[in-house]
Amino acid sequence: MALCLDTHCHLDADEFVTDRDAIIQRAAQSGVSGLLIPAVRARDFQSVKHLAHHAAQTLPATCYTLGIHPIYTPEAKESDLLTLRQSVISAMDDPRFVGIGEIGLDYFLPDLDAHHQAFFFEEQLDLAEEFDLPVILHVRRSQDAILKALRSRKVCGGIAHAFNGSFQQAEHFMRLNFVMGFGGAMTFPRALQIRRLAKELPFESLVLETDAPDIPPAWLAHQECRRNEPAELPQISSVLAEIRSSLITQTQSICSSNALRVIPRWARLLESGQFINSSQQ
Repeated sequence: MALCLDTHCHLDADEFVTDRDAIIQRAAQSGVSGLLIPAVRARDFQSVKHLAHHAAQTLPATCYTLGIHPIYTPEAKESDLLTLRQSVISAMDDPRFVGIGEIGLDYFLPDLDAHHQAFFFEEQLDLAEEFDLPVILHVRRSQDAILKALRSRKVCGGIAHAFNGSFQQAEHFMRLNFVMGFGGAMTFPRALQIRRLAKELPFESLVLETDAPDIPPAWLAHQECRRNEPAELPQISSVLAEIRSSLITQTQSICSSNALRVIPRWARLLESGQFINSSQQ
């Protein structure tokens, strides 16, 4: 069976509070190997860590990242950056900790202060550079500004989550050792630009993601409950396989290998065999 990795899943979200264990079980039954769970607020750092270890009992290749999401910067304090630094230092001995994220810039929501979110983004990029950690990027309508910030540093790479930029922007991310995340948005036939990117970008630049509970795929769009979950990933991968005229197993394998290439600690987790059991609860 091909390795099938969900490179972006907010398993800690409130939408999963009543049936989180069932969500994990359904993901495993559908063929998902593991999740990357990105933190979005300082107050969630410990719970995300514990949840990753808990989920790993069923989904052995599960890991997590720590960061402050741009949408949560209005409530963030500078002291949260110190909390992040201390949490990163503590987590460096944890094989399931793999990077900094979700961080970035959001130029879609009008109420977000551009300078305030840029301050938190750049401070977290500096932290990633200092500890030689990859980053999970939120790039909504902000690709050029993010690329500019990346070029002024030596960040080792990572994932541009929910990518919806241009081919030229994608090429710039690739040169900086980033891959692009594709998920539910790609499954809509009218999402012509995203589907064109998914088809024409080099295969080695793509990874699969759900962004659960957000960005539900097309087959959930008209259901009463539109909540996305990681069990949808294999069907999402089948859409990408169809777009690229490839086998589903080949698509899952290539995308998972791409994720492990840009997130070395995740690769080392699998190579070490430690992913078989989670010792921390």
